[in-house]
Amino acid sequence: MLNGLYVMDPNRFDDVYGPEARAAIERHLVIDSPLLTRDQITPDVLAGLDVLVTGWGAPKLDAEFLAAAPKLSLVLYGAGSIKPMVTPEMWARGVRVTSAATANAEPVAEFALSQILYALKHGWRYVLAARAAAASAPRGPELGAYGATVGLVSLGATGRATARLLSHHKLDVQAYDPYADPAQAERLGVRLVGLEELFATSDVVSLHSPLTPETERLVGTELLESMKHDATLINSARGGLVDEAALVDVLSRRTDLFAVLDVTDPEPPVDGSPLFTMPNIVVTPHLAGSLGHERRRHGETMADELARYVAEEPLLYEITESGLARRA
Repeated sequence: MLNGLYVMDPNRFDDVYGPEARAAIERHLVIDSPLLTRDQITPDVLAGLDVLVTGWGAPKLDAEFLAAAPKLSLVLYGAGSIKPMVTPEMWARGVRVTSAATANAEPVAEFALSQILYALKHGWRYVLAARAAAASAPRGPELGAYGATVGLVSLGATGRATARLLSHHKLDVQAYDPYADPAQAERLGVRLVGLEELFATSDVVSLHSPLTPETERLVGTELLESMKHDATLINSARGGLVDEAALVDVLSRRTDLFAVLDVTDPEPPVDGSPLFTMPNIVVTPHLAGSLGHERRRHGETMADELARYVAEEPLLYEITESGLARRA
């Protein structure tokens, strides 16, 4: 049996590592210590550590940590981005890391699907119009979902998961991703197009890109102005992908357009932001990612990865230094 240790934010621990996941993990690990936060770690609990089980609130695996944990060989990270945790020293030591980022793609995709279909019915528009008038909103010429064109910006884990859900509906799905594998896109039933074409021809545009220097404020005045009449922009990725000043400006003039923002920059928006009061923008408080017991997917994914590790099988969600650099 290998020696393990739970270290993470205690407020999220049970959501991620529920009873079933813990039972599966503890079939392979001896865990003598109670759950610790990163501030409670002492050298004595690290001395015999083989596998670190963690998630939100993970410790930084710097030289000091690694010196106290000479046997550490695997980190199970039951959350998304591992960037706050990893260090060059960790990679140099050969410590392996596997992440539940792919598990987090599923609820984001479910949220995106719900908003895409709702947007094609003009759902939010009618809700806000009725509330403003304190009366029933008159029906308009909504498009509906059948045969509509949906554009996905990025075919990373969440973009691919969204495409798979959209494939169950009679929709024309296109995507912009300069790094996408054309064969994979074809298998998903997605047509690859340029960014300008995607914005100009989609009835709904859904953002799924990571936030990098290249994608910061990717969506600005020109792309927004180019959108089809009655089109909707959905952002469940990162607030910084959208130039919000440009969004407010364009949507104040193009009242036919609509935006659903689950993420903003800053997050939450400042009090009094026009994002809260404009009739063609709705803001939700970062609901798309895993919430509550949805996070159990993360822990179960990590338990499965540990079983593969013990059986000396390939890890499905291992993150390497070169792979992380490519994502960045």
